[in-house]
Amino acid sequence: MTARISKLFGMDIYTDNAEYKGKVFDLVINLEKGRIETITTEPLRVRSKQEAKKIISEKSIPYRTVKSVKDIVITCPSKALEIEEEEAPARQPAPQYRYQRRK
Repeated sequence: MTARISKLFGMDIYTDNAEYKGKVFDLVINLEKGRIETITTEPLRVRSKQEAKKIISEKSIPYRTVKSVKDIVITCPSKALEIEEEEAPARQPAPQYRYQRRK
C-alpha cells in the first residue's frame, strides 16, 4: 500500500496503548535510502544544531516504530521495539547471484 507523504502532516500520533504523542509536524527523510527516518511533533526551524538535536531527541518518533497509518499514526513504544529486536532471530544475508551472458 502506498500513500502520499503530504497526507501525514497534521495526523494525530498514538501509541498502540492509546497514549497520545502529538501531531505530525515535520518528517526527516533519508534521500540516499529513500525512506522516512523520523517524525517530529515540533517544527525544525531552529537557529543552532543543539536546538535541532534537542527536538529530534525529545520531540520526535523514529519512523521504524510506526505500526500503521490511516486516519491516525499508530506507533509501538520504543521499549517494546527493543524487546522484539532482541527476540527476533538473526537474519541470514541474501545470497548474491551473478549472471553472465553466454557466448
